[in-house]
Amino acid sequence: MMLVEQTTVPGTVLPVAQFKDHLRLGTGFADDGVQDPVLETCLRAAMAAIEAQTGKILLSRSFTWTLSAWRDLATQALPVAPVNQITRLSITDRLGGEEVIATNRYVLERDTHRPRLVSTGLCLPAIPVGGQVVIEFEAGFGAAWSDMPADLAQAVMMLAASYYEDRVGDVQSGHANLPSAVAALIQRYRTVRLFGGGGAR
Repeated sequence: MMLVEQTTVPGTVLPVAQFKDHLRLGTGFADDGVQDPVLETCLRAAMAAIEAQTGKILLSRSFTWTLSAWRDLATQALPVAPVNQITRLSITDRLGGEEVIATNRYVLERDTHRPRLVSTGLCLPAIPVGGQVVIEFEAGFGAAWSDMPADLAQAVMMLAASYYEDRVGDVQSGHANLPSAVAALIQRYRTVRLFGGGGAR
């Protein structure tokens, strides 16, 4: 399985000015444009860390997910949420031949934690031996920062501030242990993984 992000969040969507206001709650923050690239990096790193922890896409982007086999013949859980639209489904054989699957053969079953691709018939399209299926979809709470749930937006701000204070370590890795306050804010968004995860990231 391979999940690939096809589009990125535009820098104009990120609340750099709001983040500056958040940082002014502390001391020693210099309000100058030179800081803006660093602030954007901190916000992106915090978003990436929270998305990895929760399996939730905070701002809308396009993705492709490649599989070599269905987990279930009639339904397949998608790796992230919320998924807003499946834009394309195709099957490729081992020689590279591609079949684009008609949209009337499947539907998106929306779910806060575990959206699914569901067959409208008995089974999802067969994946040949040595072949793969590519699912293209759009996911995210929305295109604007204000579309994000308030607790997740606050968690991003808090974690980004933590990264700003330690710009050598956490911002580069994005995988340090989350501060307890951030972990508490995102707890209800974590996906409960059952039976090996059901296709969750």
